[in-house]
Amino acid sequence: MSFLYGVFLFLHMVGWAIVFGGYLATMKQPGVYKGTLHGALTALVSGIAMVGIREMDDSMNDPNMVKIALKLGIALVVVLLAFVANAKKEDAPVGLKHAIGGLTLVNIAIAVFVH
Repeated sequence: MSFLYGVFLFLHMVGWAIVFGGYLATMKQPGVYKGTLHGALTALVSGIAMVGIREMDDSMNDPNMVKIALKLGIALVVVLLAFVANAKKEDAPVGLKHAIGGLTLVNIAIAVFVH
């Protein structure tokens, strides 16, 4: 089970790296990075899978559900914003792009600093 958890953790990190890296790479350009929606969906689905694996495996500690709820809520908002930005293409407001980047950074900070 721990190998499978590691696979989903890797995918989760790659998903958020795509979202945040795409934000940094296109910060001064109009619109959002093309892979933002896919990265956010990858992070969301892999995060849900990781929680399920931790709940099933008795050898792992139970996840902090407050942390999971915060991260899930933020991830859902990022996916929604990325979906809206993807639909608007180059006409996406700059604030939408910065909201995606900022919320992604907050989600990463919660993952690192909240235990």
